[in-house]
Amino acid sequence: MSLLTRPNELSLEKIIPLSTSNTLRNNFMVLDEELPANIRFGLLLEIMDTLAADTARLYVNQFYKDAVVVTAAIDTIIVRNPADIARDLVFKSRINYVGKTSMEVGIRIEQPNPQTHIATCYFTLVARRGPRDNRVSVALPPLNYIDDMEKRRYQKAIERKEHYMAQKNLESQPPSLEEYRLLEKLHKAQEDQNFNGLLASKLFLTSWERTFPAYKNPNQTIFGGYLARRSYELSTMCAELIATKRPIIAAVNRMNFINPVKIGDKLLFKSNIVYTHKSFICIETTISRMGRYEKKISNLTDSCLFTFVNVDEKLKPYPVETIYPLTYFEDQKYLEARRSLTAIISEIKNGLLKESDLAHFD
Repeated sequence: MSLLTRPNELSLEKIIPLSTSNTLRNNFMVLDEELPANIRFGLLLEIMDTLAADTARLYVNQFYKDAVVVTAAIDTIIVRNPADIARDLVFKSRINYVGKTSMEVGIRIEQPNPQTHIATCYFTLVARRGPRDNRVSVALPPLNYIDDMEKRRYQKAIERKEHYMAQKNLESQPPSLEEYRLLEKLHKAQEDQNFNGLLASKLFLTSWERTFPAYKNPNQTIFGGYLARRSYELSTMCAELIATKRPIIAAVNRMNFINPVKIGDKLLFKSNIVYTHKSFICIETTISRMGRYEKKISNLTDSCLFTFVNVDEKLKPYPVETIYPLTYFEDQKYLEARRSLTAIISEIKNGLLKESDLAHFD
C-alpha cells in the first residue's frame, strides 16, 4: 500500500445531523429557546480535538505503528457566523503542515443549506512513542506539497507559527508608555473614596473535579477536547458575572496544553475576568492538577484565553463595565489580554459580529 504523503490525501470529515435528530439538538443547544448562536461551543471544541488527532494519526501511524498523538495547542479561533441548532454541522479536517516533530491540522466547521462558514481552527499536535510515563517526541518525514492550494496552506501554517511566536514575545514585554498611563489611570481611580468599580480580583470562578477512565485518549491520559470543553464552560459562567445581556463566544485567543493529565487526577479549574473593552470580556482559564494521592497542586496543565461579547437576543452588542486590576500579577494579565485582543479584533469584527455591529464601540 502506498504511503499518504500529500495534504490532500490526509483529510477527514464528520457530520453532526442536527437537522434530523431531536436528541442531538437537545444535547447541543444551550437554552431551550429560539436564539441565534444557541449552540454548546464547548462540544464543538471536543469534536474538533478528536478529529484533529484522528487526522494526524493517518500520517503518523504510517511510520510509527505504536506512536500516539497528543494536542499541544489550539491556535486562534474566530467565530464567523452564528451556528443554527436546526442545521447539520460539518467538520472538515486536513493536515496543512508537518515540521520536525509537530503537525498543524486545520478544521473548518460549516453548515449546509445555505452553505455557511461557522469557524476555522488550527491544532498543533505532536507524535510520541515509548513507555507510557516516558514517551518522547518522534521525528516525522515532511509532506509533499504539490498543487498551489497545498503550498498556500503550508505557507499560511508557517506564518501562523511565526505570528504566534511574535505575539508570545509581545505579551511578555514590559508596558509601553501608553499602557503604563492606562494602568496608572486605573489604579488612581481606586484611590477615590467613592470608588465602586469592579475589581479583577473578585471576578473569578473555580471548580474541582476528578478525572475518570471515560475521559482518556489512546495516550492513556485525559484527552484535550474534554479539558477544552470544561474550560470553556466555566469561562462562560465567569463571563456572566458582568455580562448585562448574554455573553457569546467571539474568539478563542489561545489554548495551550502544557502538561498531561492522568486518570484519577484531581483538577482545579479557575476562570478569571482579566480584561474588558467596550462589549468584550476576556477570560483566562487555567487548569492545575493534583495527583490521586497528593495533598497539594503539582503543576499547571492548561491555559486558555477566551473572548466573549455581551449581546442581546438579536446579537446586538452592549457595553460591559471596566474592570480594575490591583496587583502586579493582575496588571500583567490585563495587558496580556489587551494585547491579544488588539491583535485579533479586526478579525472578530469581520466574523460573527460584523464591522457595522461594533462600529459604535471603537
